[in-house]
Amino acid sequence: MRVLVVIYEYPPIGGGGGAAARDICRGLAKRGHDVKILTAHFKGLPRREQDEGVDVIRLPSLRRQLYRAGLPEMGGFVLASLWAGLRLTRVFHADVIHTHFAVPSGLSAWALSRLTRIPYLLTAHLGDVPGGVPDKTGKWFRWVKPFTKPIWRDAARVVAVSNYTRDLALKHYDVPIDVIPNGVDVSALAPRPLQVNDPPRLVFAGRFVMQKNPLIVPRVLATLKDLRWECVMLGDGALLEETRAEIARLGLSDRVHLPGWVETSDVLDEFARSDILFMPSRSEGLPVVGVQALACGLALVVGRAGGFTDLVTHGENGFLHDADDADGLSASLRVLLADASALRRARQNSLARADAFDIPRIVDAYENLFKEMAA
Repeated sequence: MRVLVVIYEYPPIGGGGGAAARDICRGLAKRGHDVKILTAHFKGLPRREQDEGVDVIRLPSLRRQLYRAGLPEMGGFVLASLWAGLRLTRVFHADVIHTHFAVPSGLSAWALSRLTRIPYLLTAHLGDVPGGVPDKTGKWFRWVKPFTKPIWRDAARVVAVSNYTRDLALKHYDVPIDVIPNGVDVSALAPRPLQVNDPPRLVFAGRFVMQKNPLIVPRVLATLKDLRWECVMLGDGALLEETRAEIARLGLSDRVHLPGWVETSDVLDEFARSDILFMPSRSEGLPVVGVQALACGLALVVGRAGGFTDLVTHGENGFLHDADDADGLSASLRVLLADASALRRARQNSLARADAFDIPRIVDAYENLFKEMAA
C-alpha cells in the first residue's frame, strides 16, 4: 500500500505528536508499505532523507523554532505541502493520505484529497480540538473553528489519540471518531532488569508552558527536601527562565537540573536512568512521554488531565492529582520516595500496563483502517 503522510512536525521538529507519527510510519514501512512524508524543513536538516524505510521530504515553510510554530509558519507549510503534494501525487499514486493535526496539516490533506480524490485519515491530537489547550489555541480557535469543520467532516476516517480527546472533539464535530492511542516500541524501552535508583530520580519532560505547569514542580519538591532525590526537567519554552529562578529561590539548584531542549533519544536516555515521571499537566491528549514512561517502567505522578487518565491507575502505577494540588502531589511523591519497595511496585505495574500501547498493536489498527479506506 502507498501512504502519503502530511504532518507539519516530524522529529526532530516538534514534540510528542510528531514522535508518535514517526513510529507509526516506521512500523508501516517495516511491513512493506511505501510511506512518503511531507513535513516542514528546519535549518541544518536534509531536504530529503530515508528514515528506517520512510521517505521524508522536508519543505521550506518559514520554520524558525524546533518546538514551536506560529500562524505564519503554519500557513507557509500549508502552501508548500499543497504544492509539493500535487506534484508528488502525479508520480506517487497514493492509496491513502494520513494527516496528523487538523490544523495546519489537515488543511493540506483536505485540499489534496479534494483535488486528487485520494481519501484521507485525520489523526487528531488534543491541540486540534477547541478547548483542548486553551492557553495555546483558545484565541485563534475563536475565528478559525468554522474553517476546521470541513477538515473533520470530509475525512474518510477520524482517529483521536485518547478517549478524552475523542469526547471533547464530539462536542464540536459531528463525525464518527475512533480511538487509537499513541504507541511506542515497548520491547526496546523496557528496562532489563528493573532497578530502583539510590537516590530516586524524577524527570519532567515537556514544553515550559502553562499547559505543562512546570512552576509547580520545584514548589512541590521544596516540601520534600528532607528526603533523598534528584530531578531533571527536560525542555524549553516561555516559562523556562521563570522556572529556573524559582528553583534558585527555593534553594534547589543543586538537585533540580535544566538541560534545556533535547532530542527524543536524550529523553529516552534520561528515562532509562529515572524512576518517576513528574508531570503535573493541566491538559493532555495522550502524551507520548507518558507512554514512553510506562514502557521504561517509570512510576507516574501526573496531572489528572486528558490522556494521563488512560495511563495511570491511582495508587497502582502512580498517582493522579489536580494540576494545582501541591499538597496531594507532595504526599504522593513522599509515598514513593520514602519507600523503595513501593516505588518498585509502582514501576512494575507501569511495565505491565505498557503492552496495550506497544507500537505493533497501534500499527495494526492504522493498517486495518487504511485497507478499509483503500477498498
